Amino acid sequence: MPEGIEIQLKKGVLDLCVLALLSQHDSYAYEIAARLADDIGMGEGTIYPLMRRLQAEGLVETYLEESPSGPSRKYYRLTEAGRASFTSQKAAWGSFSKAVETILGGAK
Repeated sequence: MPEGIEIQLKKGVLDLCVLALLSQHDSYAYEIAARLADDIGMGEGTIYPLMRRLQAEGLVETYLEESPSGPSRKYYRLTEAGRASFTSQKAAWGSFSKAVETILGGAK
């Protein structure tokens, strides 16, 4: 796959992936970054600006939790607006990916 296309595809679903992970459980940024790096090959540096943006948009909020192995960690959790956005984005992704699969299925 050409590199530019892969990067654009990843950027297009990054918000959805982060919201999906947070819908499963609260998490800290490094944990989210590690999961995204393993699953879709996103770099760690991408996550911090994204988390600040999601917080500024009111989709996530933070809280501190003591860590047994060092300083307190900043955890992220979905807000009600974040849950609503995740539900909406997930539905849109489902419709879009079905349409793409239909088109690709007919390609020769």
